[in-house]
Amino acid sequence: MAFAFKLPELGENIETGDVVNVLVSVGDTLEVDQPVVELETDKATVEVPAPAAGKVIDIAVKAGDTIGVGQVILTISGTESQDEAASAPTPAVPEPSPESETVQPLSSPAPSPPKTPVVSSAPTPTPTTSEPRVGKVLAAPSIRRLAREFGVDITTVKGSGARGRVTAEDVKVYARKVMEQARQGDAPPSSSLTVALPDFEKWGVVERTPMRGIRRATSRQMTQAWTIPHVTQHDRADVGQFESARARFKKETPDVPLTVTAFAVKVLAAALKVFPQFNASIDVANGEVVYKQYVSIGVAVDTERGLLVPVVRQADQKTLTQISTEIAELAGKARSKALTLEELQGGTFTVTNLGGLGGTLFTPIINHPEVAILGLSRSTYEPVMVGGAFQPRLMLPLSLSYDHRLIDGAAAVRFLRWVADRLEHPLLLGLE
Repeated sequence: MAFAFKLPELGENIETGDVVNVLVSVGDTLEVDQPVVELETDKATVEVPAPAAGKVIDIAVKAGDTIGVGQVILTISGTESQDEAASAPTPAVPEPSPESETVQPLSSPAPSPPKTPVVSSAPTPTPTTSEPRVGKVLAAPSIRRLAREFGVDITTVKGSGARGRVTAEDVKVYARKVMEQARQGDAPPSSSLTVALPDFEKWGVVERTPMRGIRRATSRQMTQAWTIPHVTQHDRADVGQFESARARFKKETPDVPLTVTAFAVKVLAAALKVFPQFNASIDVANGEVVYKQYVSIGVAVDTERGLLVPVVRQADQKTLTQISTEIAELAGKARSKALTLEELQGGTFTVTNLGGLGGTLFTPIINHPEVAILGLSRSTYEPVMVGGAFQPRLMLPLSLSYDHRLIDGAAAVRFLRWVADRLEHPLLLGLE
C-alpha cells in the first residue's frame, strides 16, 4: 500500500515555503523522522521529516519550488499501519521568531516523541493591523501570495467565499479601498501597500535574487517597527571603574566571559524595576498599556545569516556570573544555528552592542512590541574635566530609542542617566 505524504502545518500564518533541497531519491528506504525535504519559510529553514517508514516511489517537488501546506511532497510505500499513521492529523509547529533561520526537524505524527523545532532569530512579527482576524484565515497559498504582492495583511481582509474563505477579488477590493484612503489622506495605520519600482533595466544590467528567510522576515519586522514614533536619546558613561573591576573579575574567574553587554544587561534588569514603563507594551486595539511583571532582556547577536535576538529570561533574578555565562552560550548557539524557539521569545527590552565593530552613536530600531532598546557603541578615551583639570576617561556611548507614545523625553533622560550612573559605579549593583 502507498500513501502521499503532504506538507504538514508549519505554524500560524505560514502557508508556503521554498524547497531548498530534496534530501531523498526515488527508491530510497526511509525511516521514521528521516528528513526528506529542506524547506525555507519566512520564519525559518526547517527539515521536514518522514511521518513513517517506507520506500520512496515518487517525488512531487524539486529544489526551487514554492509549495503550500497540504501539497504532496512524495509518495511512500509501506505497511498499512504506517499509512494510517501518515493520515493522522499533523500537529502544528509553533511559529518561530521572525528573524529565525536554521535547519531542524518539524514535529511529525510518528509514534516517536515530537522534536522541538530549532530556530534562530528575534521576535515574531505582529500583523500590521489594529483589527486582526481571530483564528485561522482561510485562503489558498496563491491568494496569500497575491496579498503579499499587494502589500496587504491578509488577516484584515474579510472573505466572501465559502466559510469566509478569502478570494482574489477580496484582496483586490481591499487593496483598492486602502489606496483610495491613502489618496484621501486617511490611510489606516495598518496599510502597508508596496510602491512600484522603476524599470532599472532601462539604465543597465541588473540581477535579482529572492529575499528569503531571515532577511525577508527582518524586512517585515522592521516595516512594522517603523510605525512606532521613535525618539533616540544619547548619553555617555565613564566605564573606567567597570573596566578595572572587570580586570580583577577576570583574574579571579577566568572561565566567566564578563563583557560590557553582560554588565549592561545586569544594569538594565535593575533599571526596568525602577522605570516600569520601559518594560511595557502598548495594546493599541484595546487602548491599554501592558506592564510586564517579569524582566527578560533580548541580546542582539550578529550572525552570518542576519541579526538574531536570543533572550536572557528573568534577568533580574540572575547574578552577573549567570548572565555572562548565559549570553556567551546563547551567542554561540545563535551562530551555530542551534537556538530553540523558547530562547527567542518573551523579551521585554533589547540591548544591542556594536562597540566591537566601531562607530560612535547610532539610532537602534525598537524591537516591536517592546517600547525601548539600548544601543552601545565603542568605548574611547576622551578628555573629561575632573577637579579643574582634564583627565583621560574611558567613555561608553549610549543610545536609547524609545516609543514616544508611552515614554516622554524627560523620562528617557532619567532612565538613561540612571543606567549610565550604574555603569560608572559597578559597586552599586555588585559584581556577583
